[in-house]
Amino acid sequence: MAVGTSMGAGQEREPATRRAAPDFYDSLPRFTAFSSLMDPGLYRPLPADWWLGVADVVGSRQQIGLGRYKAVNAAGAAIITAVSNALGRREFPFVFGGDGASFAVAPDDADAARDALAATASWVREALQLELRTALVPVSAVRDRALDVRVARYAPSAHVSYAMFSGGGLPWAEAAMKAGDHAIAPAEAGTQPDLTGLSCRWQEIRPRHELMLSLMLVPQHSGDAPAFRQLVQELLQRLEISGEVARPMQDAGPEMRGPWAGLDLELRAMPGSRRSRFWAKLRLAARSIPEYLIYRTGARVGAFDPAVLRREIVGNTDFRKYDDALRMTLDCTRAFADRLEAELAGAEAQGICHFGLQRQAAAQLTCISPPVPGSGHMHFIDGAGGGYAAAAANLKGRAADGGASAQTRP
Repeated sequence: MAVGTSMGAGQEREPATRRAAPDFYDSLPRFTAFSSLMDPGLYRPLPADWWLGVADVVGSRQQIGLGRYKAVNAAGAAIITAVSNALGRREFPFVFGGDGASFAVAPDDADAARDALAATASWVREALQLELRTALVPVSAVRDRALDVRVARYAPSAHVSYAMFSGGGLPWAEAAMKAGDHAIAPAEAGTQPDLTGLSCRWQEIRPRHELMLSLMLVPQHSGDAPAFRQLVQELLQRLEISGEVARPMQDAGPEMRGPWAGLDLELRAMPGSRRSRFWAKLRLAARSIPEYLIYRTGARVGAFDPAVLRREIVGNTDFRKYDDALRMTLDCTRAFADRLEAELAGAEAQGICHFGLQRQAAAQLTCISPPVPGSGHMHFIDGAGGGYAAAAANLKGRAADGGASAQTRP
């Protein structure tokens, strides 16, 4: 994330010409009470001619085990950044999954999204040494399987909103991608997506309680069965009042690493020759020093107030979401994590859900900040010890052996 609006990755340029935004996503009402997440009335079916984009890092769990969780998260956020810039930074429904991302676009945007996915896969391979698997799936193919894709719009603050997905179609599209269907090949070597705004300059976030817990929770049977909806509603209500759990981002906001730290991702995202990148590196490094000092000291400079930025980061952080799976990153006590695990294991035994948990010592932040002034910067939080990718692997293990897999502990 950038301090102010000048610290995003890539070279600043005039925003792409805006076409009339598709009416569907713009027309969705924003809901602000996350505890009402499972209300079916909040969700609207995607238009039949829309497309689903899905992408993930191949072998992400192994890469995280090698200590490359920052690169894995950067690849996931790069997907959203590239598509957003390709669409002229118009708002569109997406969800960040830690080691990948999913989104939906109107038919007029499908070609731009396809090109952005191909370019991002090429960049991830060359810049991050990871393999990114991507696909673009027509919504009509989902409905041919008697599934659906419904979208709601959750606003954690007045400045940003995030899409929530239900209907079973998104998991099916991800499975189709992994089977090789609707695949998009990486663009030719050297292709550079527009990653303006992508950054990761923050220190790891340490828990106020005892650990950072990554949770993934899915219905045991396709569709949002009433018992699963009730389970999620009761869980969210308990989280709101518990003194043993909190959002991972403290009210003071994240701490920035030193002025030279955290620039590697932005430098890799910059286009151009080696010589031009060298000079861009010097400019970025020189600019980072005053930005770092301003943020750390809290000194107000002109219209920029670091205190306001800190509050906005807290409010704009995406630490809980739903994409046919409830995903949350929580700061909690070990006792709370133990009780939650036991309760979910009981619900699993009753045939209500499958779940995965990952306990870790910190969380990390990957951000997208537009290069124009404003408060619409977005922040994606994930566990720094495997996060959603590890929780998903644990969930798959439990589902495969009837819910008996042990959860990973620090």
